Parts: sequence; structure tokens; C-alpha cells
Amino acid sequence: MADRPLATLNNPDTVLETTLRPSVFADFTGQVKVKERLEISVQAAKQRGEALDHILLSGPPGLGKTTIANILAKAMGANVKATSGPTIEKAADLAGLLTNLEEGDVLFIDEIHRLQKTIEEYLYPAMEDFKLDIIIDQGPNARSVRLNLPRFTLIGATTRSGLLSAPLLTRFGMRERLDYYDAAQLQQIVLRAARLLNVEMEETGALEIARRSRGTPRIAGNLLRRVRDYAQVRHDGRITETVADRALAMLEIDQNGLDEMDKRILETVIVKFGGGPVGVSSLAVAVGEEPDTIEEVYEPYLIMEGYLQRTPQGRVATELSFKKLGLKPAGGKQANLF
Repeated sequence: MADRPLATLNNPDTVLETTLRPSVFADFTGQVKVKERLEISVQAAKQRGEALDHILLSGPPGLGKTTIANILAKAMGANVKATSGPTIEKAADLAGLLTNLEEGDVLFIDEIHRLQKTIEEYLYPAMEDFKLDIIIDQGPNARSVRLNLPRFTLIGATTRSGLLSAPLLTRFGMRERLDYYDAAQLQQIVLRAARLLNVEMEETGALEIARRSRGTPRIAGNLLRRVRDYAQVRHDGRITETVADRALAMLEIDQNGLDEMDKRILETVIVKFGGGPVGVSSLAVAVGEEPDTIEEVYEPYLIMEGYLQRTPQGRVATELSFKKLGLKPAGGKQANLF
């Protein structure tokens, strides 16, 4: 695999996204404590002339795990080899990645929780002893060969760290969780992105986008591009608070950052399932979405904002979600329109 940024460079949208990503810690907004700990680790490793410890980055999608991996590699002056858990289908795939690494290289595995267990076991000696055990031939002629690997840094990214096995988790010297951003941090991210895109923007316009970005920089960047298009076509290209509000209303993103699917999920729980509890599989079928997408993309924000509760019996709508949709419980179990 050739050295490259972690994003695929043959997609114009991805190229744009890559240019907006900060490449050094000084330009990275938010995650202050995580950033501080990682900067200290980088400085210490460079002073000792060693590779970084293996690092696990966890948290919801779009918070900057891939960006941080790129920043770490650049700070260490290292090359990046990037892959993802689902694409490593057999041990030979992993062996090919590991044997092509050079001293100090960074191997980035996105969605590392989706690695097959049999492949995961090959990582144990590679991470701990920098050795790779491979089996040559089959049957009576089979024999194990141990290869020495250069000291490298494995950076794993996951949205579901609970799915990683204990043996793999304990082999990461550093485990950092990224949290959602507040509106002020996202405002700074939007303003920086606007400057890079040569978009004229008022601070109030940036704040309007930030407030509706679900605490997620990736969503903020996507909304900025859509608002930019609206401002260019319907106005003079300048993004003000009013322009941002109108553009986001056109995109059906409300004042709380909820989009059409969020509202469909809440309405389904309340109207079709009497406010809950309802299992995620039944909910997914009812709204026409994959269970994993609901759990990883929509549900965390709805729970964080107090619209849903997750109980052992299933998902339950809160009083806030009833108010949000203008619904009220009837008979304790059902929901009717006012």
C-alpha cells in the first residue's frame, strides 16, 4: 500500500475534506486534554528516538480520529499506512501490511473493532514483541516462521470500543476517547474552514451552523458547504446568521440540530410503539434504516440531548421528545396529537 493521507485522494469531495483538516496540533480545535496528552507523548518519544506507543482512539464518528492519526504521524515525521478492519479479510492481508512497514511507521486501522478474531490474534505478537508468526504450507508440511518487524506504531480507531477484545485493548499503551464539541469550539472550526474555502462569513453565521452540527466537526464541515452553496445562489455569497438559518431550514435541520431522520425515529418510538420501550432492531425496520446506523449515528446525539433513553428493555422516548413533536402521552402508553 502506497504512503498517502488517510483519505482516498481520487474523490473530489474527499480532497476538499482533506484540505480542511488541520495537519498540526496547533490548528486542531477542541479535545484539549486528549491533545495535551498526545503532544507530551510525541515530544517524549522524539527525545528518546523511539516510536510512539500504540494508540487507540475511540468515540462517535466525525470527531477527528483520522485527523489526529495524521497529525501524530506528521509530528513524528513518519509515513502512514492506512487500512480498515473490514478490508483485512485474511491473515496474508495483515502480513503484507506489517512486513512493508519501515522503522517508526504508523499503521492506521479504522474500524478496528471489525477485525476478524483470527486475524486479530496475529496482531498480538506484532504489537507486543514486533514479531510476526506465519504458517507456511499445509498439513504435515506446515511449519511456523517468525519474522522480525520494525518498531512501528499502531493507531486504531473505533466507534465501539466495547467490541474490542480484552487482549487487544490491553496492548494499546494509550487509549483516548474523543467527546462531542461545544458550539464555541465548532464555531472556530467553521470559521477556519470558511477561510480555507474563501467564504465570507460573519461570526454569527458560523455560530448558527455550529449550534446545529450535533457537536460533530464533520457535520459542521458538511453543513458549511451546503450553506455556502445556498449563499452563493440565493444571496451575495456572504454567510450571515439569517442566511445560515434559511439555508439550514431548507435542509430541514431545526434549531436543535435534528434532521428528518432524527424526527422520524422519535415519532416512530412515540406513535408506533407508544413511547417505548422498543428494541433497536424493531425500530430500525420501522424507520427503514440499519440498526448499526441508528446506534452509531443517530442515537448517541438523541440520548445526549435527552430525547431518548436506553433501558434494558429498549429505547424509551422522554418528555422532551413528546414536546419536540407536539405529542402527548395518552393512557400512559399511547401518544396522540394535541
